[in-house]
Parts: sequence; structure tokens; C-alpha cells
Amino acid sequence: MRSIKLTAAVTTAAVTLALSGAAASAAVRHAGEHPRRSGNCSVTLNVAPRLITSGEPVLAYGKLSRGCAEGGVKQTVTLYESSVSSPGYSIAGTTTTAAGGGYEIPVSGLTTNSSFYAATSTVRSVQRVVRVAAQVTLTGPPEGVVPTDLRTGRHNRVTFTGTVSPADAGAQVILQRQNAIKGNEWHRIDYGLVNREGIVTKTGTFSIAHTFVVAGDANIRVVVRSGRRNAPSASNILTYEIVQAQNPQLTIESSANPISYGQTVTLGGAVAGAPNTPVQLLARTAQQVGFTQVAEVKTNASGDYTFPAQMPLASTFYRVQGAGKRSAVLYEGVKFVLTASVSATTVQSGQPLEFSGTVTPGETGHVVYLERENASGLGFHVIAEGSVTAASTYSIVHAFYPVGTDVVRIKIPGGPLNGSTDSQTFTIQVNPAPSPETLMPEAPGNSSQPPEGQV
Repeated sequence: MRSIKLTAAVTTAAVTLALSGAAASAAVRHAGEHPRRSGNCSVTLNVAPRLITSGEPVLAYGKLSRGCAEGGVKQTVTLYESSVSSPGYSIAGTTTTAAGGGYEIPVSGLTTNSSFYAATSTVRSVQRVVRVAAQVTLTGPPEGVVPTDLRTGRHNRVTFTGTVSPADAGAQVILQRQNAIKGNEWHRIDYGLVNREGIVTKTGTFSIAHTFVVAGDANIRVVVRSGRRNAPSASNILTYEIVQAQNPQLTIESSANPISYGQTVTLGGAVAGAPNTPVQLLARTAQQVGFTQVAEVKTNASGDYTFPAQMPLASTFYRVQGAGKRSAVLYEGVKFVLTASVSATTVQSGQPLEFSGTVTPGETGHVVYLERENASGLGFHVIAEGSVTAASTYSIVHAFYPVGTDVVRIKIPGGPLNGSTDSQTFTIQVNPAPSPETLMPEAPGNSSQPPEGQV
């Protein structure tokens, strides 16, 4: 298993080297003509967010020093861009500095890792890199639908399909399952190299077939590793309850799977050739060793049985026994109950908003995501992270930079004890800052994604 921190560091270094190498000649041609400082004149550059998903805009901004001509006011600033897909620098935008010497240039349409610098007629800025994740969509069996919950065994093999934009033919796709209690540790379960599964096609599609062998909660995603072109790119997360294949001699079914914390569920089934026979319901959670009996009833004249409604407070494994037979293990998922609110729905560029709420049941340290709707309008991706406190609350502070409208939501991923839940969506209107020079550099951690995990 690779070190997550090491993988991230290598990826960042690779992005920087790739961009520098691809644009070396152009950088000399443009940037070499003007030094980063000329006397007391200099120009700064920030680009935010530093990490985006393909199709999202960024905002380039900075300031000319007072030592520049006219005190840095009303001076032309040109932004140059180079990307892995288009070697060499080209003009991304031009503007004139404001009264305080500040400037801002919106940039849209980024699809691959890119590098920027700003220049005037006499000086240029430092280089800034924007890492761009591909937009990856994952599709599988319907989520949370009974009786189509997924079952173990090779006869119940499942095929996951998806798309990658921009298309990156030959990039590897890794299928992962989250299995840590805190909700943020991803383990590889398949990479489908047989018959070219798990490889992105020329049209940007992929397919991976997988056989589940372990029952329980299953948060499933893929990570696309494209090398220099894009940052490691995670898909949306699919959530399932994996159960064992049924024993036809003693079946067990659930009235709803999953349920939310505090709800009840009815379990029933049939015992072949066993009318008016006692059957026992056994249960355990992921943290318990061995099953414990929680209920007993008798089958009817047809061998059917129904237990009184159960209210599990954590995701629970159930099994029924009777007449010398045992059922398969049924996994009943119990989802977190999540509340979410935002400090405002209209904000100026670069100013932080606070997203906060409660999680029931609270699991101290469990990760909570702030997600943004994809540029295509299909699905969401993570843009920032928080965690659950000892008081069962969370708070995520995030600053939006490009002017426009963002649709976001809160998501808490599942784990062995409780399943994932999404909040309602929030529409955030981002307005221009009062003046460009008031924009501060993006705070560390303002833009983040879940770890790449085991690849």
C-alpha cells in the first residue's frame, strides 16, 4: 500500500515538472523578457482555487507595487497560461489595474493541470499552478432499493461503468471501498485489467466488474490516475448494503434497507417445511464479536415468519435460525441523520462562509464533506472537509473566489457503524470583491479532496 502523503507529494512534484518542461521555451520567450522585479516595481499573482474539477473556473488576482509606473494604477496586466494539453504559454486574459493597484482576471474552461504567470510591460510575477481533477462519474446498481441490495458470491457479480472528462485514453481506473470508521480511508478492491476493464477508452468511458465477498456497508468509488494530465480524480460515491446470498431453506428479508437513525425495520422470511416452528433472530454490529438473540417467534402454517419491528441504532448484521437451519447474514444499514445550514447564501469573492450542523449519532472525528455540483450539472465532488466534534456538531469554513453561482451540499460518508447521508442543496451567489487588492491568498486547506487511498 502506498503512502498517501508520499503519493500526494509525488503528484504535486510531477505536475510542477510537467508544466515547467512543457512550457520551457515559451516561459523563456515571455517571462525572460521581463524580470520579476524592476527597481521598486513588482507584480504579485494568486490563483484560486488551487485545486478544481474539470470545467470549473478560477480567479487570478494580484497587485502592482507603488514603485511601478503611475503608482501601479491603470497599468495593463496580462495573464499567461500553459497546460499539459497545450504546451507553451498563451494569453488567458488582460485587464487594467484598479485605483489601489489591484487586478483580477477570471479564467474558465480549465480541463488539465495548468500553470500561470502575470506580466506588465516591465515585470512579471511568480508562477502559480492549478491542479485540475477530471470529472469522473460512476454508475452501478440502484442505491438503497430493496430487494436489489447487492449480494456476495460470483453469481452476483456486479458491473460498474462510468465516464471521464476530459477523456484520457489509457488512464487506469481503480475501484475502491471505504472501510474505516472515520469515513476517509479507501482500499482498492479491483482494478480490472483483464479484457481492458478498468482502462479509460478513447471516448472517455470505463467498465469494471466486481464480485463482493464481504457483507456490510459499502461506500464505492473509483479513482482515475492519469499521470501528468490531471490530478488523481475521484468519482462520486455509491452507497450499498452488501448481504450474503440467500439460503433457500431459510430466507431473511428486510422491509427497508437502509433506514435512518431512529427508524424501525421489519424482518421476515420463510422456513422450508417448518410450519408452527420457533425461530430466533440474532444480531450483532461491526464492533461486536458473535451474535446475540434479540427476538423469537413461531412460523405460521406455511412456514412464514415475521419478527416485531426492530430499531437498530447502528448498522446491524442479522441472522435467523430455527428447525436446524440458519439463514444468510442480512446487513441492515442505519444512516446518519444530518442537519446543515450556511451562514449566508450571498457572499463577496474571497470571503469565507461557514457551513455547520449536527450529526446523529455523533462519531467524534468522522469526516464531513462540503461538495459542489459538477459543471455538467450531474453529480457532486468534494471541495472541502471537516469533522464531527465531541458535541456531535461540525463546521466547515470555505471561501469561494470565482464570481457566479455555486450549488453545494454537505455529505457525511458512511462507515461500519452508520451509512452516508446528504443534506439539502444550497445555492451560493458569489459577487465581486469591493476592490481587487482586498483579495487575500487562498487559505491552506480551503480547497481539498479526500485522500487518494490505496491504488
